Amino acid sequence: MKYPVVIHKDEDSDYGVTFPDLGGCFSAGDTIEEALANAQEAAECHIEGILIDSEPIPVPTNIEKHKDNPDFKNGIWAIVEVDLSKLSLKSKRVNITMPERLLNSLDYFAKKHGETRSGILAQAATEYMASHQ
Repeated sequence: MKYPVVIHKDEDSDYGVTFPDLGGCFSAGDTIEEALANAQEAAECHIEGILIDSEPIPVPTNIEKHKDNPDFKNGIWAIVEVDLSKLSLKSKRVNITMPERLLNSLDYFAKKHGETRSGILAQAATEYMASHQ
């Protein structure tokens, strides 16, 4: 999942990172690069807590939705990617049935984007359930 973040810096402070779509998830760092790396770790921990609590994972929205929000004025926008399949929750192997053409398209898409079939299916299921609450 690719979450938009806004990076901000006040005089005499570290770079701060805010996730508009993940309420209560923040991070910081001495440099922009460190702030983004820390932000990815913060997002993974935040989402892992959401999963442990069996709550729906917020679906990331695009930057356009947030860019006019005065809370994010003068911020720098970036994207932080969170791979749900890498979170430390226990995975379970399952067998599913789907049309071969869809499976081939899924595998092609996953390979093209450097993802796995399982990761794409987990993300798709998560986003579908979150948007149909």
